[in-house]
Amino acid sequence: MSQVLDTADIPARDREETIRHAVWESLVRIDIDHHLPPDDLAAHIGLDTAGPLGICSARATSMTIRRTPRLAREDEEPAVFLGLQVSGTSMVVQNGRQALLRPGDLALYDTVSPYTLLFDEGVDHHFVRFPRAALALPERALRDVTAVTLGPGNPVAGLASTYFSQLVVSAGLRSGPHADAVAEPSIELVRAVVATQLGSQDLARAPMEATLSLRIRRYMRAHLADSDLSAARIAAAHDISVRHLYTVLARSGISLGDWIRSHRLEECKRELAGPQGRSRTIAAVGRSWGFVDATHFSKVFRKAYGVSPRDWREENRPRPPR
Repeated sequence: MSQVLDTADIPARDREETIRHAVWESLVRIDIDHHLPPDDLAAHIGLDTAGPLGICSARATSMTIRRTPRLAREDEEPAVFLGLQVSGTSMVVQNGRQALLRPGDLALYDTVSPYTLLFDEGVDHHFVRFPRAALALPERALRDVTAVTLGPGNPVAGLASTYFSQLVVSAGLRSGPHADAVAEPSIELVRAVVATQLGSQDLARAPMEATLSLRIRRYMRAHLADSDLSAARIAAAHDISVRHLYTVLARSGISLGDWIRSHRLEECKRELAGPQGRSRTIAAVGRSWGFVDATHFSKVFRKAYGVSPRDWREENRPRPPR
């Protein structure tokens, strides 16, 4: 794992907050209820990535993890987690179902809906985070398979258990050129597990159109800083016509130009208020987010926020203590 957190090196009073911060920053925003007092709390957490996948391997004292309704509504990139039980038992609760996991069992759960993870015996678990758009599963299929024990009676799930167990512990598979090479097979394997579990022969072929809007937005976010981001480029990246692109976005209530401009402005606003924005010119910040004309950037920024980029930066400049 490229990042390892071990609470043995952390003062007892800081352990809960350190664990929460690491998980929030690397994986997902959750509430954690530790069953033991801080002096007895222990955790060893490895965090890494493999292309677009987030990977976590955790051993810890007993806890309950909750993705509350409030957290589920937050504006994060939607994700699907695959949980793999290593030893002991745990339970995944979502969508009115409970999945009891024993060693080698898998379960899926979705960040856009509340869920609870119960680790009454302690945590010995692998977590793999998939961008929901990359997984490209239809809404109904995903809802039907969350919080379901995947393992007994599903030979593809057994294969996935072996595969992901190896992926999580093998740093060589997640580094350099191997990272992107394992991402797509990992995604396809999860799709195959779901298709097998639901008995759907068409599931592997059907989800792409159903999740096209999500994948388009994910692409636009990833390329927001590119000055040549255009309808033609976005359409080509998804093997659709420009006309179909506009139709898909319209169904989601999105105007392409407005979406790109507003999200670029938000990134500029955030950067100008921070230390990086204070060390660069206003024009350079605008250019870094696709605004090639400094005058146009200042005009649209003022129209959106009622203040010029320069004044916004000054308002957020740290003041020396009195």
